[in-house]
Amino acid sequence: MAVTPRILIVTNRYPREGKPPIVGTPETYVQALYGVQAAPMLVPLSEAPETVLEVWWPVVDGVLLAGGGDVEPSRFNGAMHPKVREVYPDRDAVEIALARKAVAEGKPLLAICRGIQVLNVALGGTLYTDIPDQVPNAVAHRGTGPLRDVCTHQVRVEPSSALAGILGATELCVNSFHHQAIKDLAPGLRAVAWSPCGLIEAVEVPGHPFAVGVQWHPELMLPHGNAAMQALFAAFARAAGTYGAQRPTAAAPASARDAV
Repeated sequence: MAVTPRILIVTNRYPREGKPPIVGTPETYVQALYGVQAAPMLVPLSEAPETVLEVWWPVVDGVLLAGGGDVEPSRFNGAMHPKVREVYPDRDAVEIALARKAVAEGKPLLAICRGIQVLNVALGGTLYTDIPDQVPNAVAHRGTGPLRDVCTHQVRVEPSSALAGILGATELCVNSFHHQAIKDLAPGLRAVAWSPCGLIEAVEVPGHPFAVGVQWHPELMLPHGNAAMQALFAAFARAAGTYGAQRPTAAAPASARDAV
């Protein structure tokens, strides 16, 4: 029987001047999952890692690590940089715990932009805290202007990688909105795509049913019919659906607070 896979997304915090902050996620992630018949489940940012793993983990079939602000440098023994911004230690804690558990237990994982950085840090890797300052002659990795799907730079994909098979391509032109990137690759990750200046643009976990991280924003490239990015989300949903078909039936909590 077909299963509608449940995909966990940890929300972000959006401050508002003079008002309480909002926790949520950009609608583009939600629409990307709806487009492949997957059901997003948004976890409030205020949840502790222990609560998320106890309450939410048993009822989801995949994890999407979304974009956002910077990972706290102390997480990877990095030095603070003046351009480090939007650091939320509570989000770091939850997403690092989820990344480690997804890799350890074979639960499908798609990590986007900040997400690939979280995945690398979770498994023991490090980051450049500011590309323009720390990577000489780097290509522009931060697009400008209101159009978020516009190509920023080329990416070369390893032909033998699972990602190349999913995308149906070994050369891509991608959007880019980041100032940090993988520096030392974590043990257990395989780099499978690179920018022209040599920075890692995608990773996989070898032997995992589906654990892929990309440094660009595939969800923003979907509205204009980008077939490769559609294929990426479809492959993620299929893997999560297969996982869900094998997961013991459990009712999703109406509220994490009510379920504990």
